[in-house]
Order: sequence, then C-alpha cells, then structure tokens
Amino acid sequence: MTEAQGVLGRRRAARLGLAALLAAGCAPTSGPAPLDRERATALLDRRATALRERDPAAWSATSATSTGQDGLWARLAEVPLAGWAYRVTGVRADSATATVEATLRYRLRGEDPAPATARRLLGLVRHEGRWRVRSEEAAPGAAQLLWDQGRVRARRGSWGLVLGTGSAGQVREFARLAERAVPVADDAWGGDWPRRVVVLVPGSLAGTAALLGGEPDAYRGVAAVTTGTPEPGTPADRIVVNPEAYRELDSRGKQFVLTHETVHVATRSVTGPATPLWLSEGFADRAAHRAAPRPLPAAAPALAAAVARGEV
Repeated sequence: MTEAQGVLGRRRAARLGLAALLAAGCAPTSGPAPLDRERATALLDRRATALRERDPAAWSATSATSTGQDGLWARLAEVPLAGWAYRVTGVRADSATATVEATLRYRLRGEDPAPATARRLLGLVRHEGRWRVRSEEAAPGAAQLLWDQGRVRARRGSWGLVLGTGSAGQVREFARLAERAVPVADDAWGGDWPRRVVVLVPGSLAGTAALLGGEPDAYRGVAAVTTGTPEPGTPADRIVVNPEAYRELDSRGKQFVLTHETVHVATRSVTGPATPLWLSEGFADRAAHRAAPRPLPAAAPALAAAVARGEV
C-alpha cells in the first residue's frame, strides 16, 4: 500500500466515524415503550393498588391529573372500598395518546359479598416520559358509576350505606329513611337476607337514568328503582333514587317508597322474572303500607274514585 493510499484510507475511516456519530446524535431520544396490553395492565394494577391503599403519591405517579376536587381520587374519598381492580380488554395507542378499554371490579366494604363490575374507558397520555391516566369514564353503552357524576358523600350504619352526590343533609335524610325501612322489611319478610341496603342518590333524573343505563324519560315520575339479581355470589342490590320525583313526595310518601324498595331487597333471593308482578309489587306495597298506614282514599285515590263511581 502506498503512502497516498494509506492517507485516503484513514480519511475514509474518519468520515465514516463522523457519520456514525452524527447519526447517533440525530436519533430520537428513547421514550416510553409502545403501550400494549401487558404495559396497560401493569399501569392500571398500580393505579388500583394506590386507590385501595389510599396512597396519594402512588396514585399521582399513575395519573396525568392532580388529586384535586374534581379528580377521581377526590370523588372517591368517602366511598368505603374493599376492592378495586381492572381487567384490560383492549388497547388503541399512537405515539402520544392511548385509549384503554377495561372491566372494573369493585366492592363496597361491608356491603358487597362479591365484586360489582363496570365497563370503563380510560384515556392515557405520555407524561414526563411515562404513560399516565388522563381520564376514566363509562364505556360507550355502559351505565355510569355514581362517582362519574361528582364527588360522593357517604353515610353508613347498621342498616347499610347511602352514597350521594348531593348535600350532606340530603344524604342524612336518606340514611334516616333507610334506618326505618330495614326493620320494617325484616318484620314483613324475615328469612335469610343481609338486613342492609345500599342507596344511591344522584343529583338529577338524568343522573338516575345514567346509573341505570337508560333514557331519562323511562324514569320520569319513578321515585326509586332497585337493581339486583337472585343469583348467589353477586354484589348487593342497589336502590337508585330519582331525586326529582322524590321531591314531589311528602314525608310519608318518601318513607313508603324507600321501604317498598327495601322489601324488594329482602325478597330478592326468591323472586325473579317468573314471579308475578302483582305478587312482588303487591307484597312490597303491603309491607310499606303497614309501616305507615293511611286510609284507602289517600293511599289509592284513583281506585277509591273509581269505586265511588261504581266502576269496580
């Protein structure tokens, strides 16, 4: 090799080395790994653990939002949770944002013998070099949870649990109604039932419909609805209140409605789609009327008027 060839070789090597250095310098900096189901599951597991243990630092490490008044952390502050866990069912992601579909399983402490489930949609963003949760809401077509509608107040006792998004006074009022309703239902039915109720009090008719997964018109004028199943190993029934219809009732009517719905909770294990409506509703009415008797014309004015006209 001549001296000229050696010089050319060294120059070529230098140029190649410089090109490699420049390429390395221009390469994008490493960021969070692409989000897949495994990584989404790990993130939501950490989030669930932080919520169960009420660890604000751990929660903040998974969240793109603060633990302030409007966040899920604050909205759940008074809710007595015995369980909270996600099962990821789908992930859609790009370089900066992601949408995660998941099934939430949660239990209310002292009330739910088994977890309640809800389909959820979580929005994620890349934040400070990590994937974090920006939002959580009901999945399309799924019913809302009470804390989707605002901060929840709680009141509990030997009779069960009231959760509401309204004022503390409103929650106390329903607690008093529930305290009177449970012994009446137990006296009328007895049997094997928890002798406790869970009452959900949203802030509006629209909120009631959202909790039940329906349209507001379907519940207009309906003061309360009880949801549940007679199957064993299921969460506790929920009595879902329509506050707008409740406001139209007098004190006796308010107590009657909640006692009626509590009787449905008591009889849940032996009733189902095959139970005649006149039997299940009639028994609940009878028990509630016995606790707050009133003359027939006041209890059933339309019927009394029809009988008076001879329209038997």
